[in-house]
Amino acid sequence: MRQKSRSFHRSLLGVAISLALGSWSVAASADDDGNSFHLGGYVRGWASFNMQDMPETKADDKWKPSMIRGSVLLDMDARTGPLKWKAVARGDREVKTGFLDDLEKLRRTNGTAVGGQSSDIMDNYNEAEIRELWTEFNVGERVSFRLGKQQIVWGESDFFHAMDVVHGYDMSWRLFFEGENEEWRKPLWLLATKIQVPEAKGLVHAFVRPGLDRCKDIGNTYDIRGGRWFFQPYRGYDLTAVTDNDCDHPDGDKDDVTGGIKWSAELGPVNYSLAYIRTFAADPVANSAFKPYQKAPTGAFFDLIHPVIDVFGVTVSGYTPAIDSVVSAEVAYTKDQPYNIGTGPLGAPNVPGNVGLGLGGIKKKDTLTMMLRADKNLNFQDLLGTSRPSFSSVQLFNTMVLNYKDSDDLARLFAYGSRLKQNNTILTAFTVLNYKSDTINPSLAVGVDLTNGGGFVIPAVDFVLGDNWRLKAEADIFWTRKSSKKLFDTDVPGTQLMGYFDQNNQLVVRLTRQF
Repeated sequence: MRQKSRSFHRSLLGVAISLALGSWSVAASADDDGNSFHLGGYVRGWASFNMQDMPETKADDKWKPSMIRGSVLLDMDARTGPLKWKAVARGDREVKTGFLDDLEKLRRTNGTAVGGQSSDIMDNYNEAEIRELWTEFNVGERVSFRLGKQQIVWGESDFFHAMDVVHGYDMSWRLFFEGENEEWRKPLWLLATKIQVPEAKGLVHAFVRPGLDRCKDIGNTYDIRGGRWFFQPYRGYDLTAVTDNDCDHPDGDKDDVTGGIKWSAELGPVNYSLAYIRTFAADPVANSAFKPYQKAPTGAFFDLIHPVIDVFGVTVSGYTPAIDSVVSAEVAYTKDQPYNIGTGPLGAPNVPGNVGLGLGGIKKKDTLTMMLRADKNLNFQDLLGTSRPSFSSVQLFNTMVLNYKDSDDLARLFAYGSRLKQNNTILTAFTVLNYKSDTINPSLAVGVDLTNGGGFVIPAVDFVLGDNWRLKAEADIFWTRKSSKKLFDTDVPGTQLMGYFDQNNQLVVRLTRQF
């Protein structure tokens, strides 16, 4: 109890220090030689509450806080002669809520916390890191170079990503909150260049990743340690007790050099881009101990790996007078996208030779991902009394597995036995309303899984409180056609994307002090 109290007070102390720092800032300054320096950032507090009872724990979890989190971000910009500098650092600390404590006890009860990568569930959430650290300089009037830890964003889509695959995302502490992708994206050490081609109204953007990143920086990171965002019904089960994260695999070595190149330009009223990216598969696949892929795993059941893939992408966007909208399209062809094999529950007794739960090996398939998007300002001023026209967007997103065969028995995701379908289509839409000169901004986002059923709705409101304070409240509400109720015995026909979020509706409040 004393140790828990000390941890609680340390977390509160960290939040208090963060709030104190929020009142201090360094203004921009410049000298006669053009040298300049500016330090800003924010202090942010999060609180989320379960809107439903979680089936894994014995207690009633409804309205229990699932997250009490504090973050401090420092953002430095500077210029020294011809060099531009950027540094971004962020620290995150959480309070162990009663709900997280129950999940940690469940990990000990089922034995998965013993021998895992972490015996403290808070290691999922407490972090401090340098997020960006780069310098940029020009060579002549057309060429610029940026060297260091940075983010590169390619593509047109928001909710789901077709070409925005240079970086993975850290979704271990948050899996479905509305927010800025810059917060969740994992920066990488890159050598990047931009070359202006004014004769063709175009730009060449290229980068090389020399392989200096940590294992944790590769691909998407999910909460597989039994925390609040592990897929239902696995909360409270720490898979790191029986698996390892292998970033030295022959088909996915973090030290391998990767990179990409993109040409973007204007052609009449249309903006377009062509890109090639060699990177790591964002979602990990399981290198199973039952059927190893190129290398035997060190984990008892499997290792998580991110094989290297090749992505060829095209984007087109332009204004369409007929519907008074900006219409965008994005197509990405991915060569050798890895998938796990083995649907059905563990053992799959009715399918000879099938291990189940995606632990039957790895198979690569080419895929075609397509996104169509329409952005439009809708006039709700007379109907709803808004201050100005409201920005709205609709996106249709589809991923098709080429040369698809039922006999391949591809699993949607490891730890689930749901069969991957040839086409998976998601429809999303959102609109933002603006009141009192954009100081009160309600919004609504909706998504529907047109292939497997289920969806989400996110009502939210964002308040601008003076020059420095921002407050946002939102509800993340999910529905699904079917869901899994038994551990390692997944309901195959229905547990797809939205089934992962079943019974995990959240109410989230975020307060930010910018400086």
